[in-house]
Amino acid sequence: MFMKRTLIAHSPDADDIFMYYAIKFGWVDMKNTLFDNIAKDIQTLNEDALEGTYDIVAISFALFPHIKNEYALLRTAVSFGEGYGPKLIKKKGEKLKKNFKVALSGAHTTNAMLFRIAYPDARITYMNFLEIEQAVLNGDVHAGVLIHESILTYHDALEVEREMWDIWQELAGSELPLPLGGMALRRSITLSKAIEYEATLTKAVQVARNHKKRLSKMLMERNLVRIDAATLEKYLELYANDNSITLSPLQYQAIDKLFEIGYKHGFYDAPVAIENYLIPTQYQELRNS
Repeated sequence: MFMKRTLIAHSPDADDIFMYYAIKFGWVDMKNTLFDNIAKDIQTLNEDALEGTYDIVAISFALFPHIKNEYALLRTAVSFGEGYGPKLIKKKGEKLKKNFKVALSGAHTTNAMLFRIAYPDARITYMNFLEIEQAVLNGDVHAGVLIHESILTYHDALEVEREMWDIWQELAGSELPLPLGGMALRRSITLSKAIEYEATLTKAVQVARNHKKRLSKMLMERNLVRIDAATLEKYLELYANDNSITLSPLQYQAIDKLFEIGYKHGFYDAPVAIENYLIPTQYQELRNS
């Protein structure tokens, strides 16, 4: 029987690993499909999405309006901040000037867009997210925006200058969750197959949540995550929680608000309403009725 090989590109941070590995371990599968994965830092994935490299790819939500004609946004494997998010950090006691030098994890990340709106005079350098903390400690930059697990594990010599959550709340004007990352699927994939992919990935996140303790233990034993068990437990409740399984009405509102803010500040050339760029699953429902 022919098995189609499908590559899923995601980041190496613990929430993406957790949400994908129910498939990798064979707990979830899809007929006539062999899944494989590749892990890259989020800005590289954003750039790959711009180039159309992968059929299924993790992206920053802020990137999506730039790829909306080539990719649909999946409703699953989403990460939002709810009272938390990336952190702008600096050395303890240091005063930042108006034009301070800052390290960000990539030009198309959500945190980069919010930062650039809040700090228009800052001098930005982009680097791999794993290098940002050390760059601040070394004095190569005055500050940096930490993402992923580093928001929980940064060095004692550093302190938070500002929470990106606070910037988001000021710009959004309401208590909406902060849209950080999701998954996109190439539009050239047939609709019936796209619906299957989304259903399979949704099931993978659901199964991961249902078996969180066992899956976390397996990830730790195989050195697939960079943090200890206690930090992993805390981190997954932040970014791979029950709200990651499928988009809620409140999350739809938050994504639309992010795109509205981006359009208002010149990051996008047209307004975008996310519900116009999802996989139309009603097609399958009508077909089966």
